[in-house]
Amino acid sequence: MMRLAAATMLCSLAVPATAGELSLRLPIDCMLGETCFIQQYVDQDTGTGARDFTCAGLSYDKHKGTDFALPSFRAMQQGVDVLASAPGTVRGMRDEMPDTGYSKDTAAAIEGKDCGNGVVIDHGDGWQTQYCHMKRGSIRVRSGQKVAAGVVLGQVGYSGRTQFPHVHLSVRHDGQVVDPFDPDGKITCGSPDTDTLWQTPIAYAPGGIISAGFSGTPPTYADIRAGDAGRTTLSADSPVLMFWAYMFGSQAGDSLRLEVTGAGGMNLTQTIALEKPQAQFFRSFGKRRPDTGFAPGTYQGRVTLIRNGQQIDTQSVPLTITP
Repeated sequence: MMRLAAATMLCSLAVPATAGELSLRLPIDCMLGETCFIQQYVDQDTGTGARDFTCAGLSYDKHKGTDFALPSFRAMQQGVDVLASAPGTVRGMRDEMPDTGYSKDTAAAIEGKDCGNGVVIDHGDGWQTQYCHMKRGSIRVRSGQKVAAGVVLGQVGYSGRTQFPHVHLSVRHDGQVVDPFDPDGKITCGSPDTDTLWQTPIAYAPGGIISAGFSGTPPTYADIRAGDAGRTTLSADSPVLMFWAYMFGSQAGDSLRLEVTGAGGMNLTQTIALEKPQAQFFRSFGKRRPDTGFAPGTYQGRVTLIRNGQQIDTQSVPLTITP
């Protein structure tokens, strides 16, 4: 769900490169796995399918970069910096596209500008990095400017061909896409390459929980994506007690377990079968208000994503119900 014009190159596969020639730091100022996550990787499939460097499905057809995503539009609005992954010289930038994302209504305006607002940096010896989908008006560098690794380029946005706020990092050598997680192109399923372009090793997450929370009304997907659905306190006379979870990277056959325990002996559990791969999705369950209202006190919601009988991710969220 990404791509500046230079990112729309014809190659669909990352090509081999010599690891160690370029040393990369994270292109985003966040805590990976806590305040941001990797949504998708470079597509390693030469056909019409998609597979990431572990041979799993966290990619899509002809995807040419790594997507570092934010958990909500609220996080984007608060401002998260995009950082230069390596020292170099700015070779191009764009900063005027609105943060509208991609839809049938915006498709014509985005045509040929899939990357949205972005920056291209030349690192010498044929190496370039490209940073896409940045926030309009946020870019702080100009063409010809020399930058050090870690310099702020701008902020994460929602411009160009995207459906969620993130920065898309493309790495190229001599004009060809290189997967920073597998720079030599020698994929061994189940045994990811330990020789990467990252300065600090990045653990692979095969999917996971973006956020979870309680609400006093049935949550909407728009509110969850916006970051507006969660509540830490509800009243005893709330119409319903809902627990929801927002996730990424599901596979067919996964299951999701939602649990709520708390005051008055509440003990609710629901296991939901996930029938298809989804980049991002949410599920919720809950209970209508009893005639006497919900018992005041403390509650806890817990969500667990399960794959092949193994826990992929879990998250717990507290709630207080007041009289």
